[in-house]
Amino acid sequence: MANDRLDIVIFGATGFTGSQAVKVAAQLSKEKQFKFGVAGRRKEALEGVVKEFASDIENVPIIIADLKDEVSLKKMTEQAKVVVNCCGPYRYYGEPVVKACVSTRTHHVDVSGEPEYMETIQLKYDKEAKEAGIFIVSACGFDSIPCDLGVVFTQNKFDGEVNTIETYLKCWTTAKIDSAFLHYATYESAVYGVANYNKLRELRTKLFPERLPALQPKLKKRSFFHKSLYGWATLFLGSDRSVALRTQRFLYEKYNQRPIQLQTYVTFKSFFSMLLTIFFGAVFVTLAMFECGRNLLLKYPSFFTGGYVSHEGPSKNVRENTHFSIKFEAKGWTEKLADPTGKHEKPPNKLIITEVSGVDPGYGATSTMLLLSAVMILKESDKFPENGGVLSPGAAFGKTSLIEELNKKDIKFKVISQIDW
Repeated sequence: MANDRLDIVIFGATGFTGSQAVKVAAQLSKEKQFKFGVAGRRKEALEGVVKEFASDIENVPIIIADLKDEVSLKKMTEQAKVVVNCCGPYRYYGEPVVKACVSTRTHHVDVSGEPEYMETIQLKYDKEAKEAGIFIVSACGFDSIPCDLGVVFTQNKFDGEVNTIETYLKCWTTAKIDSAFLHYATYESAVYGVANYNKLRELRTKLFPERLPALQPKLKKRSFFHKSLYGWATLFLGSDRSVALRTQRFLYEKYNQRPIQLQTYVTFKSFFSMLLTIFFGAVFVTLAMFECGRNLLLKYPSFFTGGYVSHEGPSKNVRENTHFSIKFEAKGWTEKLADPTGKHEKPPNKLIITEVSGVDPGYGATSTMLLLSAVMILKESDKFPENGGVLSPGAAFGKTSLIEELNKKDIKFKVISQIDW
């Protein structure tokens, strides 16, 4: 990378997530010693974000770039070592920025939780990114660093061989609710993600023509909803599982490491709250499959989510008092086989439970994860497994100090218990 480039440029800095990223960048830049700029379409809006969130940082460059103007995107990316892309939904707005980054040899991170977008980018740009010597890493926020790196953390702490991991996500608030929980842009991405879910099978056949080996014993399927140690639970349909399995495939192909079998769940404090969420979810999925239904979902987000989504997003009070926890139940063996895909003669004899937890998952914690991901590329690229490419967070950052840095920022990774029998 050219030495005269800015370390980081935050694109989409005037959006809800982008402005939080600017706030975190202003804090981290002093600690980690990096220079950053902001980019977007409107100069006045960018100046306002800098004034509000980075007023104590001298000379934050403002770069004008428009997704509809390829030349402006290249002029932006060629001024950065790493572009932090906060402009979603990524299925519509992500690829032009990635394309510009490849052409100007600029690293790229974003917070996409859209499997179709992420896997399309890997299929189309992995080879070009390797040739350019750059890293393109999506899912660098709550989707899906806590789960993906949580799985890697659990594997590293297991001291044996992991066969299966089941994850249980829980979110809760400790304050009086005075706003929505999610910003409209996050919701919009989910609507289009559901609408295009049927495209994933064909995409994955192209991206992963060879299946991972069948492992024994198989992870048992649980009922659609069940009572867990952490409350009533049902399948979590976010991007966590798909992102973590991409990492597992990478670790198997790169290091010949046994890939885990994984399932992700979300938990609720009561049976009633779970049923209510399932009901809203069923309505959401049904409507999202049809254009007229999508139009209704996007026109009336608050109505179709019971007030959980708004164009204004969550208040500071709600964000600072919203907590998350993901528990990881890993089962396997105390000993490893020479052949990572071989069959153990005895049933699993070890259990370890770990946890990743924090506050303000969707925005504050997400922005911290995103900026620290960019810092890892700047400071610790020698610990990456490749010289470039399109990688999942676990594949990219698994051997860096990212987990340790997140712990310092109160995004905690810890072992809760372990049992051998």
